[in-house]
Amino acid sequence: MNKKLSIIFLFLSLMIWAQKPTLFLIGDSTMSNKDNPDKNPEHGWGQVLPQFFTSGIEIQNLAMNGRSSKSFRTEGRWDKIEKQLKKGDFVIIQFGHNDQKLKDSTKFTNPYTQYRANLERYVNETRAKGATPILMTSITRRNFNENGVLIDTHKEYSLVVKLVADAMKVSFVDMQLLTEQMEISAGPEKSKLLHLHFKAGENPYYNKDKADDTHLSRFGAESVAKLAVKALKPLNIGLEKYIK
Repeated sequence: MNKKLSIIFLFLSLMIWAQKPTLFLIGDSTMSNKDNPDKNPEHGWGQVLPQFFTSGIEIQNLAMNGRSSKSFRTEGRWDKIEKQLKKGDFVIIQFGHNDQKLKDSTKFTNPYTQYRANLERYVNETRAKGATPILMTSITRRNFNENGVLIDTHKEYSLVVKLVADAMKVSFVDMQLLTEQMEISAGPEKSKLLHLHFKAGENPYYNKDKADDTHLSRFGAESVAKLAVKALKPLNIGLEKYIK
């Protein structure tokens, strides 16, 4: 009997050991998967992330359009992820765009109180499952003024992410800084290629003029994903061994 139990225990241990780790992505539309990717010009950076990782890790992009750190939880989306989390997994947390929406009580959070508390809770609950949280600031918007200066739109929200990461000793990637540098390097005109700028009829997906400076083209999504991967590699949290 003891021998049988030992064999069963060994078998179960091997099954657990053989399980792939999962990288979960939680955030908003700048990260999320888009419908009709073969035809749709818009892509989230999380949507194209798997091409930069080996088959040794599973990537679940659960980011969703229009969600904030508040609504992602109140809609039960985090609860489904938390139930799946296991030791050795990773969670990238990137909110902020929709937490700013003052006219939407289901999404808005005060940056220094509720937003901060939400981020801390995601971190604590991820760690409680033996998984590794990674905090990221929002990607910047293409917001050049008439003088060609890129103007920040996130204000306190990005600062709070940094403060939480520092206080809780969480792995951190400043995507706002990295994408600001990318936009500035491209300049006011070429940076349009990173986003969704089309004249009516120029792209069959849009029958009207399109000028979206928040969301990403496929080129923009891949450019942002490359920045994220490059920044994740030196964190030395175990994720780097799955990066191509």
